[in-house]
Amino acid sequence: KTQVMVWNFKDRMLNFNTPPLKNTTAEPVWKVLIYDRFGQDIISPLLSVKELRDMGITLHLLLHSDRDPIPDVPAIYFVMPTEENIDRICQDLRNQLYESYYLNFISAISRSKLEDIASAALAANAVNQVTKVFDQYLNFITLEDDMFVLCNQNKEQISYHAINKPDIMDTDMEVIMDTIVDSLFCFFVTLGAVPIIRCPRGNAAEMVAVKLDKKLRENLRDARNSLFTGDTMGAGQFSFQRPLFVLADRNLDLATPLHHTWTYQALIHDVLDFHLNRVTLEESLGSEAGARPKKKTKKSYDLTAADQFWQKHKGSPFPEVAESVQEELDKYRAQEDEVKRLKSIMGLEGEDEGAISMLSDNTAKLTSAVSSLPELLEKKRLIDLHTNVATAVLDHIKSRKLDVYFEYEEKLMSKSTLDKSLLDIITDPDAGTPEDKMRLFLIFYITAQQPPSEGDLEQYKKALIDAGCDLSPLNYIKQWKAFTKMATTPANYGNSGVKPMGLFSRVMNTGSQFVMEGVKNLVLKQHNLPVTRILDNLMDMKSNPVSYFCPSFEIQDTIHSSIPRNKNPFQEAIVFVVGGGNYIEYQNLVDYTKAKQGKRVMYGCSELFSAAQFMKQVLFTLYRLHYFSLPLGTFLTHSKICKVKIKITSNL
Repeated sequence: KTQVMVWNFKDRMLNFNTPPLKNTTAEPVWKVLIYDRFGQDIISPLLSVKELRDMGITLHLLLHSDRDPIPDVPAIYFVMPTEENIDRICQDLRNQLYESYYLNFISAISRSKLEDIASAALAANAVNQVTKVFDQYLNFITLEDDMFVLCNQNKEQISYHAINKPDIMDTDMEVIMDTIVDSLFCFFVTLGAVPIIRCPRGNAAEMVAVKLDKKLRENLRDARNSLFTGDTMGAGQFSFQRPLFVLADRNLDLATPLHHTWTYQALIHDVLDFHLNRVTLEESLGSEAGARPKKKTKKSYDLTAADQFWQKHKGSPFPEVAESVQEELDKYRAQEDEVKRLKSIMGLEGEDEGAISMLSDNTAKLTSAVSSLPELLEKKRLIDLHTNVATAVLDHIKSRKLDVYFEYEEKLMSKSTLDKSLLDIITDPDAGTPEDKMRLFLIFYITAQQPPSEGDLEQYKKALIDAGCDLSPLNYIKQWKAFTKMATTPANYGNSGVKPMGLFSRVMNTGSQFVMEGVKNLVLKQHNLPVTRILDNLMDMKSNPVSYFCPSFEIQDTIHSSIPRNKNPFQEAIVFVVGGGNYIEYQNLVDYTKAKQGKRVMYGCSELFSAAQFMKQVLFTLYRLHYFSLPLGTFLTHSKICKVKIKITSNL
């Protein structure tokens, strides 16, 4: 949970890892925060610059930047325990940069590296200045109250391509799995909960499950030094009931990452530059008539938990969001007009705020209006933010006909009746980019019960080539589908679909910021995607062919049975996708949780990618497959390797 992470920072790390004193209003101790890129990515979605200032952080600097000495100020370090970072910390000790050093490592530091720091401190005569050294176990990024990803820096090392590349060595696969397991272990240490692990058979996710199970058990065996006993358990949200932890592999469902979406947050991630809760837009600067073309400048907006509009509408269909933005703008204008009217009545039109405040005691209404001005200004800022973001999204929807793609793909995935042929969309020059057309066709190919005939396939290929599409992803998907058809049953996308409510024939109302003409007003129908269906089966104890791993407090009781011990439905669960996730799956789980009273679900993934980023990984994997001239199905053989290793481990 975000609250747990913020508590770790505010009440622990930024408070020198000492418990905060209750009922005290003392000024914070001024200090410097030093972080590496990993630490920066972890902190940025959680704390604003203002919140850091409130905690006494006067400066926050990158570890490897040029930093001047500040000898009378304590420094808090938040870094990964890498060789490069340890060397720089030792250099800081030798240079006597700060008054004292509070070293916080994102994941556990090894004894040898700790000895390196001790040797450097001794040589620099700074032993007394190294005040505290902590393993924080925070090697993951929290994006929402119920969503996390493992890393942003070096994410290509645990990407879908890295796991599925055809020439992967056993040692490389071990490193990838260990990296994922280390972050997941940190996640559960932070929650203060030992999970009940469940995982579908025969893929990379199963290898992660085995390794995570082993690491949890080894930690629980050492009762004196266990991270899941005593005070640490009290900090977690799952103290009384162990949560269900469902590990899924990306190869179980390749259609969802390619799917065009219709909800606000997922659309922003699909069509705009949305990264660690910050969206970056290209905005044109105004220019005189006949002058040079308008210059474009980039502007960033933070979409945070403090933004109530964002929290309320991030999972809403886009037309509903556009309408809500317009309603908020109308409310703001009404409040602004009321303030102007009161100023006019008091004879203060054009006067400064000082004159207003002098007379405010005599006018209750004016007092209320003036006191609400800061709130109104903040509301105006948020309205402008969402107006700009929604306008940028709408431009993509209209120029690429994303509403048509979304509706058609939903029908494909739900096996509904199609009102027009796939070729009509592919051959329409005004319908989307070549990438949009390729995504649509790949979803058609993935979800089809039977692949198209050779004649039909050639016809589709010709249309795609004429539209400017690269057919390489299709070759990969063909091999993936042939392999998964032999290994497992195809993914079930449920009774998905949309309910069309007609076109927005004109603007939503007079003076609207959003001209929705020609865009379909589509209402989403609730359905469960494959990952959500797996979760539903496991939470409600339904029959499901999965491997069970159960780390428990009774270490001697090693469970290899496929029969779960817990006969009661789970109330809390964490879903994690090995190989990458997306906001479509996240929103589907949020909607599922809303329909299930009393249940709480969190979503995590090794990396968060858009459809365009996923397509690039698929292309890169295919190029390596062709380069090494490997036969059909080789790109998924790591699953077989994992399975063999799992069986050997179980026998041992």
